[in-house]
Amino acid sequence: MIDIKDVDFSYNKNTKLLSGLSLKLEVGRIHGLLGKNGEGKSTLLKLISGLVFPQKGDIEVMGFEPEKRQPEMLQDIFFLPEELPQINLSIQNYENVYAPFYPGFSAEQFNLNLKEFDIDDKKSMLNKLSHGQKKKVFVSFGLATNTKLLLMDEPTNGLDIPSKGQFRRMVASALDENRCLIISTHQVRDLDSLIDSIMIMDGHEIVFNELNENITKKLLFKVADHTDTDESVIYSEESMRGLYQVRENTTGEESKLDIELLFNAVFTDKKRIMNLFN
Repeated sequence: MIDIKDVDFSYNKNTKLLSGLSLKLEVGRIHGLLGKNGEGKSTLLKLISGLVFPQKGDIEVMGFEPEKRQPEMLQDIFFLPEELPQINLSIQNYENVYAPFYPGFSAEQFNLNLKEFDIDDKKSMLNKLSHGQKKKVFVSFGLATNTKLLLMDEPTNGLDIPSKGQFRRMVASALDENRCLIISTHQVRDLDSLIDSIMIMDGHEIVFNELNENITKKLLFKVADHTDTDESVIYSEESMRGLYQVRENTTGEESKLDIELLFNAVFTDKKRIMNLFN
């Protein structure tokens, strides 16, 4: 689906945002793109969708070069940016104008998504909605386009806790073997139990890119007592229950992946994690 090779990108000559970045992503998965603010997550999504162009390297998306912005590619990509556009249209008129660009768009699915988010009036003007309500409309529309590639940048920003649960259910049900979803966020808890592949950016590069099943084969997530100082421990975090730990999985024991613990472990001992997986 996506093949990025040795890409450099900068917004100005003095500061290189991405350098030598390479990445391959498959269909049939929900990929989580994690990292602190300013690491280049949004820029990476824009490169994939052809909104900005690399200074060096190659990007191939569904067999197309994104920078050429070919209609055959664009009709199968939907990009939901973090900063939503200011559009002076009603929800219904937005659908009327933009749905024809996406051959796979389902009006029925759009209506069901809006209903799931408790949005009943399609006559509502987009520019009069709150940020959270507007985000629900664009998420609903993006999922209903049924594009092969769906890119979402910080989609849960502005959503309350119940809406985040609704979002996770809707996204999970939208995935099939022919689609690829990339969700970028720095709020790692929002993707819990949703994504099945994790990418982590640090220092403006991809430092971690693994499927969930591979992660739990090599890492063990557990709660230990405060006296446990096993040398297999990579990261520990205090809690009321004891010590939340990430360890090297030397015994083949099964555990539930904790995305936030993994994220913290990577930033605490990146070298050890990278050596373990490489």
